[in-house]
Amino acid sequence: MNNFKFWSPTEFVFGKNSVKNTAPLIKKYGGTKVLVHYGGQSAIKSGLLAEVERYLQNEFIEYVKLGGVQPNPVDTLVYEGIEICRKECVNFILAIGGGSVIDSAKAIAAGVPYTGDFWNFFERTVSINRALPVATILTIPAAGSEGSDSMVITKTRGALKRGAGSPLIRPVFAILDPVLTFTLPANQTAYGLADMMSHVMERYFTQTTGVEITDRLCEATLLTIINEGPKVIREPENYDARANIMWAGTVAHTGFCGVGREEDWATHGLEHELSALYGVAHGAGLAVLFPAWMQYVYRFGIDRFVLFATRVWNIEHSGDKKEVALKGIRALKDFFSSIGLPVNFKQLGAKASDIDRLIETLKINSGGKLGAFYPLNMEDARRIYEMAAME
Repeated sequence: MNNFKFWSPTEFVFGKNSVKNTAPLIKKYGGTKVLVHYGGQSAIKSGLLAEVERYLQNEFIEYVKLGGVQPNPVDTLVYEGIEICRKECVNFILAIGGGSVIDSAKAIAAGVPYTGDFWNFFERTVSINRALPVATILTIPAAGSEGSDSMVITKTRGALKRGAGSPLIRPVFAILDPVLTFTLPANQTAYGLADMMSHVMERYFTQTTGVEITDRLCEATLLTIINEGPKVIREPENYDARANIMWAGTVAHTGFCGVGREEDWATHGLEHELSALYGVAHGAGLAVLFPAWMQYVYRFGIDRFVLFATRVWNIEHSGDKKEVALKGIRALKDFFSSIGLPVNFKQLGAKASDIDRLIETLKINSGGKLGAFYPLNMEDARRIYEMAAME
């Protein structure tokens, strides 16, 4: 196990009617003028936005609103949010939604006190040294951004999708009420399941040894998603199943499952190009690319894939490591398919003829190398895209 530091200051408030805590929590963390940031019409139609506004008004907390966050959030809305916050002297940001809204809020929070272009954080030319406090009311369990120190934004010019991070952008509090997820469509629920599983697997597939505790944490989280995920699709108002999935999404990406071990993140890098080009759901792209990545790299750490197959998918060890490893990969792909996710380019709506274009932007965004389990160059990346394109 490697040395590590772990710091997760987010206060998680979980359960039915926990939204009622919004205003007192904002006051607790120093908020006096709030930017309420949200996505499309769901927060309005559900009545959640109006409910939150009433809580703020009852506690005499001033606020301004900015909606319109889209899946795969873009820089243009971040610039708008920064301008509003500066003009209105906002000192706190409340995100109502899923990972896209939270990431957009984080970018605004980091951009407000910074005198330069916030995109510099994503170019990695400067570090985040200050940020407004961010909090969230989670409505889509998937990205884990409610407890993470990272964010992903797409630059519209050039369709560059990149990540950045800092402990300063971890939400100060996160309200998680599973009831808010009852009305999620089945496809959006499935996208979320793939996203949170991928966050675990990016950490699970490592060359670091002596990490039994985090191996078991990863495996337990994956098994929970595998067992409870189909339930929430069949029974969208099953509170306990929704609760377990909601918390699994948070556990998957707080960083707790990755301490003491080298993480990979190649598949996320590969997928960012798909969602930047096609606008597909991040979880859908991950469902296509993770099995392809596994099929390409398993031979460079086969024991880890045998562990994945036997512990997560309960595949009996036949004595043939290759056979067991491939059965584990097949089991993952079958699971994704069983919950309605795409597992190849055609089902996703991607085209093999666009692979050159994907590689071109991937090279710009990654510097030509990505991943740690088996470091990929651009030829490796091309082969993985080609494997994902096979039906």
